[in-house]
Amino acid sequence: MTLLPAIDARRPLGKSGITVSSLAWGNWRLCGDDVDAVLELLHAALDAGIDFIDTADIYGPDNGEPFGASEALLGRALAKEPGLRDRLVLATKGGISMGVPYDSSATYLAGAIDASLTRLGVDHVDLWQIHRPDILTHPAEIARAVDDAHRAGKIRAFGVSNFTRSQIDMLQHYLPLPIVSTQPELSPLKLAPIENGEMDQAIAMDMAVMAWSPLGGGRIAAPSSPREDVVAAALDAVAAEYGVSRTAVAYSWVMAHPARPIPIVGTQKTGRIAEAADALKVRWTRASWYGVMVASKGEPLP
Repeated sequence: MTLLPAIDARRPLGKSGITVSSLAWGNWRLCGDDVDAVLELLHAALDAGIDFIDTADIYGPDNGEPFGASEALLGRALAKEPGLRDRLVLATKGGISMGVPYDSSATYLAGAIDASLTRLGVDHVDLWQIHRPDILTHPAEIARAVDDAHRAGKIRAFGVSNFTRSQIDMLQHYLPLPIVSTQPELSPLKLAPIENGEMDQAIAMDMAVMAWSPLGGGRIAAPSSPREDVVAAALDAVAAEYGVSRTAVAYSWVMAHPARPIPIVGTQKTGRIAEAADALKVRWTRASWYGVMVASKGEPLP
């Protein structure tokens, strides 16, 4: 029985020179006004070895709150506990404009970066990503805006989210600094980045892969179709072997790929954050990892 390599607790953020936890805590559902509860979640993440925090300026409206609400709440938490910011690798995103929907013009990006810094109460973020591609902006204009922000010390590193391979190649052609991360949807139920070359490109360009929705939008925890039941059963077999939860195994399945993806854990419960760290306990065999892939595809591999 051949085991795949053990999953490291930390991994490089592409070519940025920054090292991050191999899991990230996502703030899409961070809402409300309880700053102490946010601090409890941040400390639960740190206790679980997670220091990589993923947010975005658009996080808010999906929770019935204003644009920027999640960033602002996180900013209030960081302000309440001075020194906590230095223990975190802080990532945010911009480029979605309400009702537009996408705007990567230089003027908009510059304003979006400044607005995020204000809401977060920081003078820089470690990683700033364009959230969705704006096909109406020339990549040279994007490159100028990003490079200006980097030179000004507002962003330490730059990445993209939901970009195609060709969009990444095109933007990198004009950009003087490396694209250090890409953020696709990836889970045992979403194999497209593995099959369409996105993961291959990430390896070739040394980009970190930040996997959003690694639990398939909750369908791995609560399957509702025959396909999802089969995938859950394949994950459960490994979970039973290691004495961990199905969700921890799902995270580890994503993390085992040689592109070293970083699953974004979206839970807003301290216990679930702690549970996510169990992913590091799992060692996959080639047969068991491919078994999950076959279950997801619903057909044998060639």
